[in-house]
Amino acid sequence: MMSDSLLPRLGAVTDPELAPEMDGVSAPRAAAPKRVSRAMLALPLLAAVGIGVGTSAYYVGLGKETTNDAQVEGHVASVAPRVSGQVQEVLVKDNQAVHAGDVLVVLDDRDLTAKRAAARADLAAALAGQRAAETQLAITELSARSNLAIAKGGLAQAAAVQGTTQAGIERARADIDAAESKKRLAQLELTRSEQLTATGALAQSDLDLKRAAFEQASSALEQARAQHQSALANISNSSGTIVSARGRLIAAESGPAQVEAAQAQVELAQARVAQAQAALDQAELNLSYTRIRAGVSGVVARRSVEIGQLASPERPLMAIVPLDDSWIVANFKEDQIAQITAGQSARVHIDSYDHELTGQVDSLAGGTGSRFSLLPPDNASGNFTKVVQRVPVLIKLDPHPDFTLRPGMSATATVYTK
Repeated sequence: MMSDSLLPRLGAVTDPELAPEMDGVSAPRAAAPKRVSRAMLALPLLAAVGIGVGTSAYYVGLGKETTNDAQVEGHVASVAPRVSGQVQEVLVKDNQAVHAGDVLVVLDDRDLTAKRAAARADLAAALAGQRAAETQLAITELSARSNLAIAKGGLAQAAAVQGTTQAGIERARADIDAAESKKRLAQLELTRSEQLTATGALAQSDLDLKRAAFEQASSALEQARAQHQSALANISNSSGTIVSARGRLIAAESGPAQVEAAQAQVELAQARVAQAQAALDQAELNLSYTRIRAGVSGVVARRSVEIGQLASPERPLMAIVPLDDSWIVANFKEDQIAQITAGQSARVHIDSYDHELTGQVDSLAGGTGSRFSLLPPDNASGNFTKVVQRVPVLIKLDPHPDFTLRPGMSATATVYTK
């Protein structure tokens, strides 16, 4: 039996909120309608809030595309030697600002200095050879002209001698004819004188005179014949002289060919001079390359050169990053670029400065980023999984003198398509 002292406490439990604890059947049935009514009231409220938020987000994002996959890009000039050599001096350090033309590294130049001296000596020898060839050309031209003149004069002289000799032959023949006539006449007179002397009609002294005249005529004939033979010999000699003169003329007429040969020697000497000059110029260039200079103004980065190191053209020594020329590369998803075109305005939020910069879309890449990766995907070689690709978009920034952007900085880019 329950204690009387507890009856008031049990009877006092008349609060409807505590009724479920006292009556396991009737109390839950009475509370259920209240919970359903609250859910019915909250559901429309939540739906209205969701619709409002979605509508606001749609209108806020309408006419623009945003991505946080963006970074600052810029030029990175690689510094490498043009010639091989041992590093003698390193004049810059990491993160140092340099200007275009500043000397960064100095290489040992003793070998190249010796090569330059050898090139200068070769050039001097080539110049001397050119002067000798030009002198020989001048001598050959003079000799060719003089030999041709002498040959022509000799031929003319030989022709004149031949004409004189021919005239002497004709005269000798005439002398022979005259001497033969005189001999015949002397013979007739001698015969007649001998007959007259035999009859006593002519003195012996007259006969002796006639006989002497006949002998004299015979001697004159022999002399004329000898002169004729001499003239014939002279004509043979003059013919040989003409042949010799013609040969000398032919040889002299080859003077232009000799001049051309001498001219070719001059041109060859000039080519050797040009070759030696080019070798000297190359030696001068190689010597100047021992002082490695900055090609652009910027900040030294990625320096890997030390004194005593053997530098070679295939291995960069450092890089120079110009900080006055930078842009943004924003990688938009492929379903975001449909309305993006060159010339559209953009705003870029730089994470480092927590500041927004303005700019314009310069261009869109010709393909997605994965297409130009080291190992581009090949969807035909295995199981296909569709992945949303990204297309790089280049954004040129408006002047921003208060901010220095460095390649690689993170950014968030927004392009206003409408």
